[in-house]
Amino acid sequence: MRVLVTGNLGYVGTVMTPLLQGDGHEVWGLDTGYFEDCVLGELGDTGITRQIVRDIREVEASDLSGVDAVVHLAGLSNDPTGELNPRLTEEINLHATVRLAEVSKLAGVERFLFASSCSIYGQSEGEALTEEAAFQPLTAYARSKVGAEAALRGLADASFSPVYLRNATAYGFSPRLRFDIVVNNLTGWAVTTGEVKLMSDGRAWRPLVHVEDMSRAFAASLRAPRERLHDTALNVGREEDNFQVRSIAEAVAGIVPDCRVTFADGVSADNRNYNVSFARIRGLLPEFQPRWDVPGGIRQLHQAFRAHELSYEQFAGKDFTRLKQLQHLLDRDELRGDLTWKKVVRA
Repeated sequence: MRVLVTGNLGYVGTVMTPLLQGDGHEVWGLDTGYFEDCVLGELGDTGITRQIVRDIREVEASDLSGVDAVVHLAGLSNDPTGELNPRLTEEINLHATVRLAEVSKLAGVERFLFASSCSIYGQSEGEALTEEAAFQPLTAYARSKVGAEAALRGLADASFSPVYLRNATAYGFSPRLRFDIVVNNLTGWAVTTGEVKLMSDGRAWRPLVHVEDMSRAFAASLRAPRERLHDTALNVGREEDNFQVRSIAEAVAGIVPDCRVTFADGVSADNRNYNVSFARIRGLLPEFQPRWDVPGGIRQLHQAFRAHELSYEQFAGKDFTRLKQLQHLLDRDELRGDLTWKKVVRA
């Protein structure tokens, strides 16, 4: 198929696009470029046939001419970035998603894979949550995902087939790295300071998925017959990777030499606390075969950070923390307050 990946220059998109190309798809990318230059190490073959430089809020039907499927990754990603401006988070993550879907449908795109999030479950005690569990979104980011799923369901019909991939928290190496996600963050602390520093009491549970396995879930969804996944939500991950945050820290300390677990001053409980069932994706999408576990991902990150001689200045700097990079572009007056570029280059 000809597949358009929005947000292809981000953390996940950089890993996913060559994987889709390896599956035989012609891959187009659409990205506004906030993080294009935020790279650790070398970029390999991107797998992109055509790169469209465009804010997701400004997508036009002509951008989607001849496209068979859209993989929609673009948005303000993760909870701290979402809280930068909750109104903008709603505008970009919800309203622009709906507009993209409407324009896609108008252009004849048949399949629309939406990167949703397990964060929509918010807070829960007890058994692992299935796709039928009640939503308890605690942040602007999570609320935007709930709203987008609902709107996309309203567009589903015989000609337009959305799928809602509710991703667990990502981890693992990508050249466009992120340190604002828990496994990467704790491993970065360990390698650059000798401390695995926890910013909470570490008791909260998180479902986790390696960035390559997340990408494999999207690739498997494209390989599966359309009717099998039509208008369906899938939690993306595996039960073995439901972890308490303090257990992640202990795993990092057991893999990275000469480091110890510490707590930041005045830590408290994190209200975002849930673990998730992945039974549905195993049953409906046997093509999805995860290859990573959390210890393996920590080892991968440790080796990459050593190979690239990651410094504390890089770890704590702007390039690999989404909120810091956006604030940097705002401070340099390159972005307006609504996060649109002041100098627009369309390609």
